[in-house]
Amino acid sequence: MAALRLRAAGPITTVTASLVLLAGCSSEHDAAPAPSDESSSSSPATDPRQTPVEEPSEDPTESPTETPTTEPPHPISVAALAGVELTGGDLRLGAVRERTPAYTSYDVTFASTTAGEGSNPLRISGVLNVPTGPEPQGDQGWPAVVLAHGYIDPSSYVRGQGMTRERGFLAERGFVALHVDYRNHAESSDDPRIETAVRLGYASDVIAAAKALQDSTDVRVDPGRVGLFGRSMGGGVMLKALAIEPDLFAAGVGWASVSSLEAENFDQFQRPDAPAAELEAGFRGRHGLPGEDPEFWRGVSSRPVFGDITAPVLLAHGRYDDTCPPPWARASQRALTAAGVDSTLEWYDDGHAFGPAFVAAMERTVRFLRNRMPA
Repeated sequence: MAALRLRAAGPITTVTASLVLLAGCSSEHDAAPAPSDESSSSSPATDPRQTPVEEPSEDPTESPTETPTTEPPHPISVAALAGVELTGGDLRLGAVRERTPAYTSYDVTFASTTAGEGSNPLRISGVLNVPTGPEPQGDQGWPAVVLAHGYIDPSSYVRGQGMTRERGFLAERGFVALHVDYRNHAESSDDPRIETAVRLGYASDVIAAAKALQDSTDVRVDPGRVGLFGRSMGGGVMLKALAIEPDLFAAGVGWASVSSLEAENFDQFQRPDAPAAELEAGFRGRHGLPGEDPEFWRGVSSRPVFGDITAPVLLAHGRYDDTCPPPWARASQRALTAAGVDSTLEWYDDGHAFGPAFVAAMERTVRFLRNRMPA
């Protein structure tokens, strides 16, 4: 599938608004219905194109794990966000979107924040799938998964778009699944800092979503069994959120993830789409391009803080991904392992959208979540 990029055809404000939004893609198959119980409860596919295998090869030219700086962090950085008290909660169930034999789907909103406690509050929209049937007995609630979708132009994005298949698949197997729209998307509040901190804001929103699930009285969720699942751009969001709040999520999953170094994402998605002079003008007064201000770009990347991640991580990537190059996945996996993270990288003979391999990859993801978030 051809790369979905942020086009710089509009005025300079459009360019600057997208610069830190180092975009990945959402699945072109998002509108497809979740697989039925009959098709998805079978054993993993025997077709070798859909069977996950380990990929041991490494590219010696890839960047090694970054060494965190001992200086105070830049105010716009993963480290700075990790140092503030991020809020979340007040999950509100709205209209019922869908009822199936396996789950009920609701429009929801929850509270987030621009830059931690005391900063401007935000209201984030999303879609929540709750399994059908009796709630878990005793003190234990449902296991839950927060979903972080890939890049879709916010001007055309609609509520719940990006991981519809995954949300249904998880709910059919007994997980509460909360799809996060992110700030500046759908019915979510706008973040006035979007031009400089939007990607970090997305990490704040998935963290707020987890806290909203844990605090909810309408949907009983086990606070110790909340996972985070991101695809493409959302895979980058997932890695940042795990480093920012190490004790919040029990597990992390990233499909077809963007690079864990934001300079590489910039070169892949932004640099080809606008003249250098326009890109430089957009950053003037804040920070430079990666070659001019490498410290800033390392600071908004997850790789330098992989050592803060305590949750186990599962990465899944297609060998034929022409949007997020496979070497990115190998480099992130090697850096996670070097940082002491319990991380696994599995490969599928598929592209960025996970079409033929979707069911096999989802079954592997569910097994991982159940093993790492046991009842």
